[in-house]
Amino acid sequence: MKILLAVDGSEYTARMLDYLAAHKEWSHAGHAFTVFNVVLAVPHRAAAFAGPDLAHHYYEEEARSILDPVRAALAAHGIEAAFAHKVGHPAEEIATFAENGKFDLVVMGSRGQGALTNLVLGSVAMKVLARCTVPVLLVR
Repeated sequence: MKILLAVDGSEYTARMLDYLAAHKEWSHAGHAFTVFNVVLAVPHRAAAFAGPDLAHHYYEEEARSILDPVRAALAAHGIEAAFAHKVGHPAEEIATFAENGKFDLVVMGSRGQGALTNLVLGSVAMKVLARCTVPVLLVR
């Protein structure tokens, strides 16, 4: 299977990675993993003031700060993966990347908020579920 691991560097990402490592049927069954992170865009005026080079450097550093620990955690468990990142709204970018990349499954951590909190605030995981046509596995 072609599996997209959507990561944000939170403890929920760590739980998801622990789950994959603990279940060998996921981590060592010949699956092709891609780790994907979305960096939130800085406000347009701030990006214009900073300039394109500084904004690009900021986005690259933010992505690296999330992806490098994930890369190390996967390597420690012998799991190979490709890595990618985009700038934008996380739910939209994850769903679009999964669909355009023809992934078989999206795996991501979830906070496990209650129904009322999700109704009022929403969550990236719930928005991915609503938007994505690719099956999604949420790990709490």
